This record gives sequence, structure tokens and C-alpha cells, in this order.
Amino acid sequence: MNLTEANLGEEYIIKDIVTDDEDLNAFLFSLGCYAGEVITVVSRKKRNCVVSIKDARYNIDNELAQAISI
Repeated sequence: MNLTEANLGEEYIIKDIVTDDEDLNAFLFSLGCYAGEVITVVSRKKRNCVVSIKDARYNIDNELAQAISI
């Protein structure tokens, strides 16, 4: 299951980042988004979603959300 399928307001544990793009992987790591970390989808729009990671909120697009396996 990836982040685009997550229910709003529920906490999930990140299992893996599924991408071959090292820049994308490094970017997500800099946000605190890596395996074992807790993530919550706060809201969802057509092309993006707002997530909460470590007391911070980020707006990520669906491509990034699909790379995050929960």
C-alpha cells in the first residue's frame, strides 16, 4: 500500500521508499521520510496531499506519495 491509498488522519509507519531516483530518495530523507518513521496524511487534493512527519507538515505531489510505501 502506498501513501495515496492512506486514510486521512491515520498514522502509518513508512515501510520503504520505492524509487530508483537517488535525488528523490535524498529529498524525502531530508524531510524525515524514511523507513520506520511515522507519517500521517492530513489532507488530500486532486494532485497532491499534505502529510505530517515529525511535527512538520509538507505538501507533496502524488508522484512522491506513490513512492512512499506504508
